[in-house]
Amino acid sequence: MFENVDQKKFQLDQKRPFPEHTIRTLREHMMLEWTYHSNAIEGNTLNLSETKVVLEGITIGGKTMREHLEVINHQEAIYYLEDIVREEEPFSEWQIKNIHRLVLKGISDRDAGIYRMQNVLISGAKHIPPDFVKISSEMQQLMQWYDGVGVLHPVERAARLHVDFVKIHPFVDGNGRTSRLLMNLELMKHGFPPTIIRKENRLAYYQALDEAHTTGEYETFVGLVIRAIEDSLDLYLKMIG
Repeated sequence: MFENVDQKKFQLDQKRPFPEHTIRTLREHMMLEWTYHSNAIEGNTLNLSETKVVLEGITIGGKTMREHLEVINHQEAIYYLEDIVREEEPFSEWQIKNIHRLVLKGISDRDAGIYRMQNVLISGAKHIPPDFVKISSEMQQLMQWYDGVGVLHPVERAARLHVDFVKIHPFVDGNGRTSRLLMNLELMKHGFPPTIIRKENRLAYYQALDEAHTTGEYETFVGLVIRAIEDSLDLYLKMIG
């Protein structure tokens, strides 16, 4: 499953160090695309151009404060991920809570970084997240899996981390954005460019998640992530030349 990804990643690694201006423009482009699509999947109505303007510090008339904050917060969360990767910090629950705290900053400060104390349903999904009293133990098990799973391809580890985190649904709100940030954190640690689950692939994305949650089979979701990563690798290879 990972042959093409590994080949393209190898080709990209051969071109390091990347041209400074090119990598800066790629970073800005990916930050915009990642922020726009991750928010749009969750129902944010700002379009790509409006998202760009908000990232530049300009307010869009007729849009809610929450939609503006979702853009600004997502950018701040990406900065935090970059710091984690740069400092080579080990993965922890503390990081997960910090990422979620940034996602919900100013939107729902009461729930930001706090595991839910109520039961929830995922709209349109067959899977029902665990009872809130089990959240702490489920998250501990997730961390134990991460630390003890052994050798896994980075793409598979990232995809499974995303799937299993969403299955637990540990927070009242913001789980989707947080899960995609966690997935990219794992990829970025291994030198992959950020991967973007695009708004137009939302249905396939949700179906693949629900399939993994209800059957325990990750292959469909991993395949979806692989295709998204290949798109990012292709862009980097094209731009870096």
